[in-house]
Amino acid sequence: MASVKVKFRPSSIDGKEGSIYYQVIHNRVVRHIRTDYRIFESEWNDKASTVYLPILTSTERRNYLNSVTSRIEWDIKRLNVIITLFDKKSGSYTADDIVARFNEQANEQSLFCFMQGVIDQLKRLNRIRTSETYTATLSSFMKFRDGQDILLCEIDSDTMMLYEAWLKAKGICPNTVSFYMRILRAVYNRAVEKEMMEQKHPFKHVYTGIDKTVKRAVPLKAIKRIKELDLTLKLHLDYARDMFLFSFYTRGMSFIDMAYLKKTDLKNGVLTYRRKKTNQQLSIRWEKCMAEIVAKYEGCSATQYLLPIITNPLTDERIQYRNAIYRVNAALKVIAKMVGLSMSLSMYCARHGWASAAKSKNIPLSVISEGMGHDSEETTRIYLASLDSNVIDKANSLILKSL
Repeated sequence: MASVKVKFRPSSIDGKEGSIYYQVIHNRVVRHIRTDYRIFESEWNDKASTVYLPILTSTERRNYLNSVTSRIEWDIKRLNVIITLFDKKSGSYTADDIVARFNEQANEQSLFCFMQGVIDQLKRLNRIRTSETYTATLSSFMKFRDGQDILLCEIDSDTMMLYEAWLKAKGICPNTVSFYMRILRAVYNRAVEKEMMEQKHPFKHVYTGIDKTVKRAVPLKAIKRIKELDLTLKLHLDYARDMFLFSFYTRGMSFIDMAYLKKTDLKNGVLTYRRKKTNQQLSIRWEKCMAEIVAKYEGCSATQYLLPIITNPLTDERIQYRNAIYRVNAALKVIAKMVGLSMSLSMYCARHGWASAAKSKNIPLSVISEGMGHDSEETTRIYLASLDSNVIDKANSLILKSL
């Protein structure tokens, strides 16, 4: 097995700092790895091969030397991981292989750097929404670590259980905790696949499932009340109401898909688009109620898009979408109070509402599934099962009345 030693090379000039380097030895072959860590000869303990802090060291210098010590420990851990992986994979490797791998993975072996690399790749693949969820997860984990990076090989069950406890202490709901854990697990598994470390299964003791949440669909009567509201003098509420109704009219179209509907998607009385989430193509017959909303905002946008969500060709489209969904959902909460809805109203409720209304009209499951763009009837069945518990509640009431 290869070995690594930390060495110090004094400067040839008196009073100048020397440099620290690593000595890699394997099969009697010695190779050196240079570093940019500079210290004075009086700050090096040759017997212990460690940085030494003289008694009269200033606070600033002490902080620097502590930083150098931490970086050396980090590098030695990385080198030992590389050697361990080489030993497990095959015994035929050289000291040069160790040095080359160390230099290649200078940034990749830390979680923060590796995950940022994954995020950058997702952006290049135009998977913007996914990159945003990875960025949110990384930001959360960085806060948990107080900004201190961690080597991928150091991620273990204890680390993840502590992170889970930290999230719960902040009042984060179980599904969000699970969401962060599943993203981190995906990043971790990607590093394992790249043979940057061995699999330790650090997520086996944390929750990575999905809790079933009760989703109350907006009743058809409430949607009618929303439609009939007089919002003439409240333009921001009027706009939010129109976006909500357009989603409902178009079988619960998601706001992201609405935002990117192009004018050219409407041809011969049929609106055709691809779902951002699944890339599935859907076609919807163009109805008068849809046309009225589009006509109402005609001329409000200087872009290729059908609806007034992304309106400025000179501003980042993703930012315009995010700002719009935030404003619309805030306005919908106000509208919910105006029509006496006890539940919180959001754009996603239009999708729930359409599914529930279709179910109440005894429309076949296969038709609802296709209309919503689900990839299977099983997805629709799970979706509908969580929408409303009224039927079960009524059945329970009948049983209790018979007692």
